[in-house]
Amino acid sequence: MRETPSKKRVLGGDHVEGRQAVRELLLAGRRKIREVVLSAELEPAPILDDIIDLADEQKIPIRELARGKFDSETHTQSSQGVMAKAAPLPDYTVEELLEDSRTPFLLLLDGVTDPGNVGALLRTAECAGITGVILPKHRAAHITPTVTKTAAGAIEHLDMAVVPGLPATITSLSERGVWTVGLDGAADDSLFDLAVADQPIALVLGAEGSGLSRLVAKRCDARVNIPMQGVLGSLNVASAGAIACFEIARRRGIAR
Repeated sequence: MRETPSKKRVLGGDHVEGRQAVRELLLAGRRKIREVVLSAELEPAPILDDIIDLADEQKIPIRELARGKFDSETHTQSSQGVMAKAAPLPDYTVEELLEDSRTPFLLLLDGVTDPGNVGALLRTAECAGITGVILPKHRAAHITPTVTKTAAGAIEHLDMAVVPGLPATITSLSERGVWTVGLDGAADDSLFDLAVADQPIALVLGAEGSGLSRLVAKRCDARVNIPMQGVLGSLNVASAGAIACFEIARRRGIAR
């Protein structure tokens, strides 16, 4: 994984909350960390020892605050008494994502606005071997503190790009030999019959409720569904994305 992009734009992610997220931030060493902040009177825990030891090794200031003051500085519902202030995440270009030495396995999020869903999808993406994530500039959640917390450190190990619009990006990827595959409950073909899973591929997930936008769906090389056996007709986007990511990973032979 590259350490810095050729163009240093900002993606966000400079405020990190949650024990796992802060530990991964420290372990990754990918970006400068200004300070680690702890709530007073935390119960002892091995992960807290790790955070303190890693911060001490890297000579990162550790600040302790009374619980009320600490809570007033947090942005999530459950910070677990730990947060960190860091440099923003590096924002790559699509071209840089395709320069990776591995066969591209990209994830594109089309209008996913719930930070919890975005964070869960990023955690899945990292675990499934996604080589890059592409987010639209507008009408989508970016790397907020809630996304960072829910992703549980995955953002430290993913290369991500923000683009003006997904339709043009999908066309560009197709022209570069990357299969663009939209997950669509109304599609005729099954995810489990996807023949190009082991090729350069970009999985496109649509918004909560409305799914893929019209133009994005039209531009995809293929659209596939997850066959349903129950009464309900759809899955939460984070759940559907997890199934799709790991099915493609399985077919590519890289799932752990």
